[in-house]
Amino acid sequence: MANTRQAKKRVRQAERHRVRNQAARSTIRTAIRQVREALTGGNLEGSRGAYQKTTSLVDRAVGKGLIHRNQAARIKSRLNRHLKKLSAHPA
Repeated sequence: MANTRQAKKRVRQAERHRVRNQAARSTIRTAIRQVREALTGGNLEGSRGAYQKTTSLVDRAVGKGLIHRNQAARIKSRLNRHLKKLSAHPA
């Protein structure tokens, strides 16, 4: 256990940050899932809207240091690839 006042404060801060980061990551995962569900449902307009929302969330997470920029690029690239596939061949 932490002994100094500074160390105790860092423990409290780390817990607050952990909870906040966990919530933000969960929000990103949910947004990604919504895009995938819209894509599998063949809903092109819904997919585009969800993709834009997800892209914004992912970019903000990068700015806050929550995820790495390469991970963000990978997420956006994969979702965009599926979106383009759906728009080229609508169901």
